[in-house]
Amino acid sequence: MVKKIFGTDGIRGKVNSPLISASFAQKIGTACGRYLSSKGLSGRSNRIIIGKDTRRSGYMLETALTSGFTSIGMDVFLLGPIPTPAVGMLTRSMRAELGVMITASHNHYTDNGIKFFGYDGFKLSEDVENEIEDFLSKEFNPNGSDLIGRVKRIDEVLGRYIEFVKTSLPRKLRLNGLKVVIDCANGAAYKCAPQILWELGAKVIPFGVEPNGYNINLNCGSTDTKMAGELVRRHEADLGICLDGDGDRVILLDEKGEEIDGDQLIAVLATHLKEQKNIAKGTIVSTVMSNLGLSRYLKSQGIELHKTSVGDRHVVEAMRQNGFNIGGEKSGHIILTDHATTGDGILASLHFLSILQGAGVKASSLLKVFQPVPQELVNVTYEPDHDPLENQEVKDLITKCRTRLGDLGDLIVRKSGTEPVVRIMIQHDDKVLMSNIIREISSKIGG
Repeated sequence: MVKKIFGTDGIRGKVNSPLISASFAQKIGTACGRYLSSKGLSGRSNRIIIGKDTRRSGYMLETALTSGFTSIGMDVFLLGPIPTPAVGMLTRSMRAELGVMITASHNHYTDNGIKFFGYDGFKLSEDVENEIEDFLSKEFNPNGSDLIGRVKRIDEVLGRYIEFVKTSLPRKLRLNGLKVVIDCANGAAYKCAPQILWELGAKVIPFGVEPNGYNINLNCGSTDTKMAGELVRRHEADLGICLDGDGDRVILLDEKGEEIDGDQLIAVLATHLKEQKNIAKGTIVSTVMSNLGLSRYLKSQGIELHKTSVGDRHVVEAMRQNGFNIGGEKSGHIILTDHATTGDGILASLHFLSILQGAGVKASSLLKVFQPVPQELVNVTYEPDHDPLENQEVKDLITKCRTRLGDLGDLIVRKSGTEPVVRIMIQHDDKVLMSNIIREISSKIGG
């Protein structure tokens, strides 16, 4: 039985590695089709939609996936370069059985990946992923030649996403008078993000909108905001918006070009929703990686914080199970389930701009809601043939370190889902104590 195919957010790896290759993409397409057939179609259609970001390898994976899907009788609609949240929306809107996004998100072009959405527009659950993995090792008889699926490339769907995002805002909202730098990371949102801002009346300074297949997330985007910050200062812009390669996360820059992380944006949006009496059950959702300053601030505002494991899918699952309508991650995934089924960097940015437009103050006044607790994140490489977190001495040390931090700090030690790395996140007001603990744990894991 094949296992460990899916990571925290779909399948991801180096291009032409065993998991991100033409041959495997064809197999996973066939496995997905077989899974859908085994469950019986939902009564909607046998449609599969496939979107992608701007990586050169997207052509290879798109073609291979299409081959797998059509071989099992699925009809495939190719959307071309389009943001991940658009695929979630269109899967539901177009009555597709499955939505597929070919992307490695914020990674460079040497990586790629595949994300999957169910017919309801939400990412597949781990249980469904496990069932699909099972089909990879099961023998089957191919369809007859009269049952092969069809393929169609369609271009007009990007306009449907643009209108969908705009209609999530107050009907009469205009961004007239606001000057915005938009960094699209040379990725999936390079066409639609500047267009949306311009149509709403903003003066737009675009950056990272010339993809060539190799420059996605290169010196741009949510993981490298330096150039966007310089543009904000040079043009005296009101805000900088830095998306990642597939448009599902965002890091904002204030009018000084200073980076504002997702925790601060979550705090702003949560406070606004509470004022509008529209924060479901008085609770927001974030992950264990969120800053303690966010938790303290929300508590002072009478808002509860529900924490999940790392990954926007876990955030969404908690929101759906408990009826919450706002959640996100420090990394910039912001999920507003009143409007979208997954993180949407463009949508979250527009909702902040709607607040900024009516506030009459600078972005820096709104976006620095709380004082962050000092936080450090360290990656420690380990030998792939052994799991350091199963070592009893390592376990005991982590337990002792958590005791030393007490209620005023936090310590998260977890393995990466895609590489032999242990991530250590620690936060506490005492920086010396943090440094000592990081050194102790790192030496024990890497030793």
